[in-house]
Amino acid sequence: MEILLIILGAIIIYSVVTYLMQRKIVKALTEEEFRAGYRKAQLIDVREPDEFAAGHILGARNIPLTQLRMRMKELRKDQPIYLYCQNGLRSGRAAQMLYRKGYRDLYHLKGGFKTWTGKIKKKA
Repeated sequence: MEILLIILGAIIIYSVVTYLMQRKIVKALTEEEFRAGYRKAQLIDVREPDEFAAGHILGARNIPLTQLRMRMKELRKDQPIYLYCQNGLRSGRAAQMLYRKGYRDLYHLKGGFKTWTGKIKKKA
């Protein structure tokens, strides 16, 4: 029982530290703030290809979180990066990955794609 409490405590501490670190490195934007800047930035959808095909923000490039390490060189460090996923969790993880590799101008859509009310594109 004692071991379970220690493991649970470690998980909680890790989650809190991760959350606080994300808040420091990536700016969460409301939909209005996101709309105001994403056309002048690199717009990246970190969801899986099937999610992207079902509907994505017009102009977004699909670089799934699972492929980000291999495809990071496709992103420029001198331009802002606007990230989004379905609900905001994966884009936060993507931002942490990018930050560790020297990317600094990072933003993500608060609430993710499920909260987006703007134009979208679907693959037929």
